[in-house]
Amino acid sequence: MNAVAVRPVAEIASYHAHIYFEADSERSQALALRAAIADRFAVRLGTVWDRPVGPHSRAMYQVAFETGLFASFVPWLMLNAGGLSVLIHPNTRNMRRDHLDDGMWIGTPLALDGEILPEDGGAEEAGAPNTAPTLAP
Repeated sequence: MNAVAVRPVAEIASYHAHIYFEADSERSQALALRAAIADRFAVRLGTVWDRPVGPHSRAMYQVAFETGLFASFVPWLMLNAGGLSVLIHPNTRNMRRDHLDDGMWIGTPLALDGEILPEDGGAEEAGAPNTAPTLAP
């Protein structure tokens, strides 16, 4: 029997949630979700892109969050994504694997261009939150 290569959870420096939307028909819904996130979670909200950028095939924004928020933020997104597609992936030293193999989807999975993602590099920290939550999750 072959042994499974076990990777330590400590390999995960932080997480990203990419929240996708159709620029014409779902933008206001996506921005309302973004505001609800900012009201409830100490996260770093990235730029809102109204077009595909990087490996992403649809308009989106990124939410960077610390590993300690996973247990509350991800279930909240499951209940509140409102039909939007959301990719949640760890940040390790392999961006390609993080996005393509180790991520999980809420809603409909979308195509990603993994060819442009590097396999090695530094694990990205979530960074200091740029939100000031005032509500409970």
